[in-house]
Amino acid sequence: MKPVTLITGGSTGIGAATAHSLLKQGHRVTLTGRDAVKLADFSAAQDAGDDIMTLPGDTSDPAHVSSATRLVTQSWGRLDNVVVNAGFSLPGTLMDHTPEAMRAMVLTNVLGPALVVRECVPHLKESRGRLVLVGSVAGAKHTPNNLYSVTKWAVHALAENTRLAVTTDGVGVTLVAPGKVDTPFWDNRGGLPDGPAMSAQDIANCILFALNQPPGLDINHLQMRPVGQIN
Repeated sequence: MKPVTLITGGSTGIGAATAHSLLKQGHRVTLTGRDAVKLADFSAAQDAGDDIMTLPGDTSDPAHVSSATRLVTQSWGRLDNVVVNAGFSLPGTLMDHTPEAMRAMVLTNVLGPALVVRECVPHLKESRGRLVLVGSVAGAKHTPNNLYSVTKWAVHALAENTRLAVTTDGVGVTLVAPGKVDTPFWDNRGGLPDGPAMSAQDIANCILFALNQPPGLDINHLQMRPVGQIN
């Protein structure tokens, strides 16, 4: 029976690289994301037939998260892995952001993962599956006036909070915390900063490492930087 994996924020970057790798590994994969066109383009490029499903929507919307989870489990009968990857950052600093933009980032980066955990954990308990939350080095090292960093600290806390709640039910929880990665994350921030960077595939490989551990072994925290990144 093919494993079933749900990935949020799956149309580009780390989410797309992870989906591509899991499809090659024989998973059935459901991707969510806000951009229906990008999701459709990615799906068409995979030539994965019925093993890929795309569900456009916003993970900060409880109705979308509930519907996506229900569609996955009704379509494929189970849910083995969840990769919580959706998130974004704002250009500038806290002092530059409008309250509306700050609210949108907090809802996507903090409420969204919490909603996914709430909806998916009951199914992961049934499958004794795995949950991966994508955090950031910014969630372990403060940056002045950086609200994105605050949201990622919250994701790191959610990962450990969830691990404590579900480990006795056989569910694995992994926090993956990358440093600088060359992805569309930087598109609204003036482009990728100078200096070394990892690829989305580098991070996807780390996610697969966590998902592919044998039963009974739980990798709790993976933090990685490109060689040469200091902060």
